[in-house]
Amino acid sequence: MPSINLTVNGKPASGEVEGRTLLVDFLREDLGLTGTHVGCDTSQCGACTVHVDGLQVKSCTMFAVEAEGADVRTIEGMAAEDGTLSVLQQAFQDEHGLQCGFCTPGMVMSLDALLSVNPKPSEPEIRAHLEGNICRCTGYHNIVRAALAASGQL
Repeated sequence: MPSINLTVNGKPASGEVEGRTLLVDFLREDLGLTGTHVGCDTSQCGACTVHVDGLQVKSCTMFAVEAEGADVRTIEGMAAEDGTLSVLQQAFQDEHGLQCGFCTPGMVMSLDALLSVNPKPSEPEIRAHLEGNICRCTGYHNIVRAALAASGQL
């Protein structure tokens, strides 16, 4: 089996994986980072969204071996070392941007990617960016409010 070496949430990580192992499975099963959720396995829901070398990626669409040498950030890497939530995570809490919470890690990772390239997105830009993320509980209103709050627009 191939060996892979990568950085996950700022720390070195490695493992032996089958060539068909998906990045989401490596993160969850081998590294124990279960915040990255598996919702559909078909790249439809966005619950598995992570950042790979700074880019938003649905980790159910990427083989773990493709992440060789990459810098991967998961929802567990969003908070500070002391557990203090990131501005975006705090905004989700303050604006009630979650209900069951299943989609929340993917939503947070997707919106963090948006805010890194567009620090003050409009509501239509936020909604367009979230087209690849499905929430079955909230109707997106409070998720959008959380993004607006995190960007200092509320």
